[in-house]
Amino acid sequence: MAVLHELRDYLLTRRSVTLPFLGDPGPDGRQLADMLTMAVRVPDHGKLAPFRLITYAGPARARIGERLAALVLEREPDAGPERLDKERSQFLPAPLTVGVVSTAAPHPKIPEFEQLLAAGNVAFNLVHAANALGFGAHWVTRWFAYDAEAGAMLGLREGERFVGFVHIGTPTARLEERERPSLDEVVTTWQG
Repeated sequence: MAVLHELRDYLLTRRSVTLPFLGDPGPDGRQLADMLTMAVRVPDHGKLAPFRLITYAGPARARIGERLAALVLEREPDAGPERLDKERSQFLPAPLTVGVVSTAAPHPKIPEFEQLLAAGNVAFNLVHAANALGFGAHWVTRWFAYDAEAGAMLGLREGERFVGFVHIGTPTARLEERERPSLDEVVTTWQG
């Protein structure tokens, strides 16, 4: 197999574009279909497809923010305006967010952990797919990824959980490179 220099260079320099720096335009219908097609091409032991994707776009993003703010206010009546505004902007300004859902379930041969990893790979493949089409992306979880009531409001079904949300849009700023771990810190060689 030939060395893919462009892919190599991309992987050596890839970085997230955080939510505040993602704006319009977002992907059109064809681009989104391409991204999602690329996203689901992951290792999947047993061909279970233990994942699904939920898209949030357009006015739905602001409605989600209002519902998250209402949920916080119900639980924390003293929540101030800054906190509620933060909840209102959880899916803004990025024009598109994709919720990546794990549907992992007991299976006689495939451990649930492997199924969960497949869903995590979908999220990261989606980041790569967005980058491949010229967009920026940011994979996050936030509190509502782990909250049952918020999860149901965001479209989770019984037994499912979010592995994260991938915000996608056009980068509005060039972000500085951040420090990465030294290989000496994260790699060991097994000696037997």
